[in-house]
Amino acid sequence: MRFVFPHSHAFPRGRVTVEVDGSSGPECLVEFGDGIAIIARWQRDGEQLDLHIPAYRTAKGTQVVAHDWRLIQRKDGGWRVERRDQ
Repeated sequence: MRFVFPHSHAFPRGRVTVEVDGSSGPECLVEFGDGIAIIARWQRDGEQLDLHIPAYRTAKGTQVVAHDWRLIQRKDGGWRVERRDQ
């Protein structure tokens, strides 16, 4: 799986592109709009996806703490970040 966020970090209600590559997980590639790419972990929960993004630094050097995100598929087929668990 590959997850592409258009911004330098994920946030609630933000967009994300989900590319299914046939792998069953749990490791995946996460790419951010600032060019940073990291290895994360995902799992399916029914129709939704849970994504654990470890701590990382943005291209500008901002430290982002680890988060667990719930991804929801929209009616138009796209994906968005629905909520996060802390």
